[in-house]
Amino acid sequence: MYLDIRLPIGMLFTILGLLLAAHGAMADAAIFERSLGYNVNLVWGLVILVFGIVMTVFGRRGTRSVPTAESTPEGRMIEPADNGRGIDANVPR
Repeated sequence: MYLDIRLPIGMLFTILGLLLAAHGAMADAAIFERSLGYNVNLVWGLVILVFGIVMTVFGRRGTRSVPTAESTPEGRMIEPADNGRGIDANVPR
């Protein structure tokens, strides 16, 4: 299974960023008086959205570039030795 942790994290932050930015975009301007007139929800929603998109893009790019052990020369040399010895050979039961 080639699941990169950046994919679910990126999707989570993308969704949260969209929700926060949408909430900030539809909010009443009167609530910004406490934050010196800045729409903090909109600004941080966009920051979180950009972070989520970057994580998702890097996660998708990293998943495609992971070679299997059989496709590399080093993996082909190590695999028969590991299979012959067994992965759990040194694990006490």
